[in-house]
Amino acid sequence: MDILWIVEPLGEPATAALFGLITGVIFGVAAQRSRFCLRAATVEFGRLQMGDRVAVWLLTFSTALVWVQGAQLLGLMQAEDARMMAVPGSWSGAILGGLLFGCGMVLARGCSGRLLVLAAAGNLRSVVSGLIFAVVAQMSLVGWLSPLRDRLAALWTTSGGRNMNLATEIGLPDWGGLAIGVAIALFALELSRRQSIGWPRLVFASGVGFAVAVGWVLTYALAQVAFDPVQVESATFTGPSAHTLMFFLERDPVLEFDVGLVPGVFLGAFLASWLTKEFRFQGFENEANMRRAMLGAAMMGFGGMLAGGCAIGAGVTGGSIFVGTAWLALFCMWVGAIITDRLVDYSAE
Repeated sequence: MDILWIVEPLGEPATAALFGLITGVIFGVAAQRSRFCLRAATVEFGRLQMGDRVAVWLLTFSTALVWVQGAQLLGLMQAEDARMMAVPGSWSGAILGGLLFGCGMVLARGCSGRLLVLAAAGNLRSVVSGLIFAVVAQMSLVGWLSPLRDRLAALWTTSGGRNMNLATEIGLPDWGGLAIGVAIALFALELSRRQSIGWPRLVFASGVGFAVAVGWVLTYALAQVAFDPVQVESATFTGPSAHTLMFFLERDPVLEFDVGLVPGVFLGAFLASWLTKEFRFQGFENEANMRRAMLGAAMMGFGGMLAGGCAIGAGVTGGSIFVGTAWLALFCMWVGAIITDRLVDYSAE
């Protein structure tokens, strides 16, 4: 894909930020209109209800697989070049961080990506929770919490200096990932039919998965023509939230994909909520809910950084290229969320 006509006038850093912005806007619009939320899906599943939220999540996950694996077959990207595949992964981080993130998103009533979308629609609870999430994520990356994160992540790591490619390990053919995506999508569509989910919501649910593919393809294309090394990455919100926060606090900020992604999601979700007249300011119901949300956001900030990604970064973006620790982290997020809902919410009803 020829992108030199974009890179030459803008420069590599600005192009990376522009690609992040494009990815983010698509994601923001699609996530707001589809009401995509891993927390809602896990709670519904944990209560033995295969409803619309599970259907939307499965459709998003499967279409991400289809788009990304299809792009790989067409040579538009290579999973082996992705940053999260090219570095060692942490099994212990995926387990502990995934469980912690799953607990946190139930307490905060939304994963990090969902909080950003809700904040753009006027939810002030999500604004507060999102800021706490970003601060704790930054502390876990390079601050006071980073030594603890490093120790926990080092307990059990992948071998060979790289993450594990599950597709390669289980011997999937080149088209195997695409086939798995199609199979899950067909199941999600049948579940959607039973739940009478309208086609607009289905289109937007698949749009979230499409946004993930857009990020992978655009950053891969930039990496092929850039003079300096460029990370091949896509939508995730733990690291990008921390990086975007520091971008506005540092004297000499650096443009990158992350810095475009987070504002892009906010912009897309804001426009979608405003145009559909769903934008409205909301606050905390009471002090107890505020404490709960703040604790959950902090748990997600540390857990997401430890796990190597959030519900989107590990759960959809990493999963779409079969990153081993991402799939494990996603499983542990489901487990942590279901257990927390059972102990905190379900038992109280």
